[in-house]
Amino acid sequence: MSLQVVSAVSNSSLLQPGFSLLNFGGDIFFFGQKGWPKRSCPTGVFLLDVKQHELKMKPAFFSKDSCYLPPLRYPALCTLRGDAESDECQYVIHGGKTPNNDLSDKIYIMSLVSKTSKKTTFQCVEKDLGGDVPEARYGHTINVVHSRGKSMSVIFGGRTYTPLAQRTTEKWNSVVDCLPSVFLVDFEFGCCTSYVLPELQDGLSFHVSVARNDTIYILGGHSLQNNTRSPSLYKLKVDLPLGSPAVTCSILPGGISVSSAIVTQTGDTEFILVGGYQSENQKRLACNTIVLEDNKIEIVERASPDWTPDIKHCRMWFGCDMGKGSVLLGIPGANKQLISDANYFYILRCKGAEEDKEEEPAAQICSQTSTEDPGDSTPFEDSEEFCFSAEANSFDVDDTDTYNEDDEEDESETGYWITCCATCNIDINTWVPFYSTELNKPAMILCSGGSGHWVHAQCMDLSETMLLRLSEANVKYFCNEHVDLNKGLQTPKKLVRLKKQPMKPLHKKATMKLSTPTKKSFLRRLFE
Repeated sequence: MSLQVVSAVSNSSLLQPGFSLLNFGGDIFFFGQKGWPKRSCPTGVFLLDVKQHELKMKPAFFSKDSCYLPPLRYPALCTLRGDAESDECQYVIHGGKTPNNDLSDKIYIMSLVSKTSKKTTFQCVEKDLGGDVPEARYGHTINVVHSRGKSMSVIFGGRTYTPLAQRTTEKWNSVVDCLPSVFLVDFEFGCCTSYVLPELQDGLSFHVSVARNDTIYILGGHSLQNNTRSPSLYKLKVDLPLGSPAVTCSILPGGISVSSAIVTQTGDTEFILVGGYQSENQKRLACNTIVLEDNKIEIVERASPDWTPDIKHCRMWFGCDMGKGSVLLGIPGANKQLISDANYFYILRCKGAEEDKEEEPAAQICSQTSTEDPGDSTPFEDSEEFCFSAEANSFDVDDTDTYNEDDEEDESETGYWITCCATCNIDINTWVPFYSTELNKPAMILCSGGSGHWVHAQCMDLSETMLLRLSEANVKYFCNEHVDLNKGLQTPKKLVRLKKQPMKPLHKKATMKLSTPTKKSFLRRLFE
């Protein structure tokens, strides 16, 4: 195993925890950055070009018949092939976090349409599903199984936000484990079926899953409810007869207590397990070889690479499989300034040096969401602004995209780490929860001034009672800078006119006593 340092030449700030790598014909594509540089790359998909220890990113494009695809972080991905001998593949993308930290429950199919030296075009289609549709989640896995000439996708695990009806002041933004249900998805007919298996007691998140034929092996994972990393090894077997599918589960010995590990395939039946966390504050620096043969699994420890001191001493790391024994790893820089390019990157090659020269990283086969676990390093979970500062000409591409960005809302300025006002004092390196409703990000409130913009509740000196009231009710709120605008928009209060009591006419006898000139003058003044 060899470790190679790579320097990110352009747009490395996009490479943040939670990204994914897609492999089409040996070309690696990056997907899932924080924020969305829509003016420069509307698709959010980049060709990852690694040459001479330098990492460059070039934008990719979508065909005109493609659907809207947000830059999802921590989704579940797997390859979908027409047949085992075909080199062409599609990628299935399910779930994940959007730039606004909302969770997605959609399933997308991404395929390569055309590729030239200057432009790569993909097609992305959203798949409509019915039946027991999995809820929105992240940190889960999706695999494809083959049985009796048929194929299905299997979704398991992950995290989701606490339902609105169950949120309290102390757990306003908290996440929970998904129910330990196994979902079978038939893409041909768009049907989903859920299965509850007694062996699966926890909805594990950030676990590892490897699939071969009709069997899926689930390893590790973190349970929020118990705050443990499962040492169990689960074997899911899916039978697809003419009738209803049958799903069985058994618990095998020899599991590993780890979360957020990365798996890369080095052979037809051999996989390498790298990285992850073995406890809340401790990385797992050991590596393992996983061998799947004859419906059996064998996990043995292997020699680890010569980790650099930076990797050994950093508190967190993240990465993803590049295919055929290569893994892209990232660690945060040691600087304390607000610099976007704050991560260092390495390529770990699990094969020998001679094998590395003969072949480039190819398509990944196993499926896992192997990235940094937000439960393990909460302060780093949202440590980057949801904005993009690079100019369009910073990308090495001559073609322009025909995507109409006006069709979608601009999500580039709705993040939690923006400078919300002139006196904003939220520092991403020193921020700590201020309200009891905050978990791992500052509380935000939408100002109704102008077209609307997000401001930090702490910068606006809102009390927690007021924050909750504005969050629960559809109330217009104006920040300190737009409070004058609020006054100008208010309708003036309607003044109530005082009713004048009519004067009582004088008694007839009293008027008769007045002289005629006096009477006329008095009556004139009375009716004027």
